[in-house]
Amino acid sequence: MDKRIQYAFENSKILKWPKQLLSSFGSSEIHYHVLTEPVYQEFTKGDTETVVREGTVSWHRPQLLTPGYILRIEGFSDEARNAFSELADEMPDLASILYRFHFKREVDSMNFVSGNLETVADKIARGIEKRGDNLSAIIQGVGDLWDISLSKFILDMMTKSARQSHFPELRKRGLVSYNQFGQQVVSRDNQGIPLIAKKEIESMFQMVKNGDMEPRDLKKELDRWGLFELYQDRFFDLFRRR
Repeated sequence: MDKRIQYAFENSKILKWPKQLLSSFGSSEIHYHVLTEPVYQEFTKGDTETVVREGTVSWHRPQLLTPGYILRIEGFSDEARNAFSELADEMPDLASILYRFHFKREVDSMNFVSGNLETVADKIARGIEKRGDNLSAIIQGVGDLWDISLSKFILDMMTKSARQSHFPELRKRGLVSYNQFGQQVVSRDNQGIPLIAKKEIESMFQMVKNGDMEPRDLKKELDRWGLFELYQDRFFDLFRRR
C-alpha cells in the first residue's frame, strides 16, 4: 500500500456510527460527514477551522454468493480468476456477501466551519440525534486524502453489517450454516442447489413472466450459479408461452 494511503487508513476514525446497519433485504443510503483540518491550519494564528464535507453513499441489496459464482462475474484479472478458481475447487460452498455501492468523488457540499474538529463533530452529532437520523456517520479524515478516510468507513460499515446483521439473519433463515471448520457455508437442498440461489431464481422467473425482467438477465444468473442445465426446460418454456 502507498505510504500516504496507509497513513490515511491508520489515522482515520469513525467518530459516530450510523445507528442502523446496512439493510439485509433492500438498498441503503448513508449520509456521511468527513471532517478534516485545513492544510493551512498550522500557518494561522487566529480561530481554528474545520473542513466539513458531506455526501451520500448508496448500497444495493447485499447478495449472498459462493466462490464459483464470483468466478463467473465479469471484470476480474487473470490472477484474480485463478485465485477464485482454486477457492471454488477447495471450498465451493464458502459463503460470501457481495456489496455493490456507489458514491461520487464530488461531494454534495464542502464548508469551512469555525471551531476545532472535536467541537464541530460534537455539534454535528447533536444535530443528528435531534433529528432522529439513524443513517448518518461522522468520520475524522486526513487532509486531502479525505476520500481514503471515507473508503475506510465504507469497508468498515460493510464488515460490521456482515458480522452483526447479514450473516446472523441468513443463518436464522437457514440459508447459511457452519461447516466442521467453523466456516460459514451456503445451505443446499437435496438437489444440491444453494437455497439462496433457488429463492433468487424463482423470483426472477416470476419477474420474466410478468415482463419486469429480460430473459437474458435470468439466463446470466443461471449461468453464474452453474444451474442453467437444471432449469433449461423451464427457461425455454418462457418463450413457448409468448
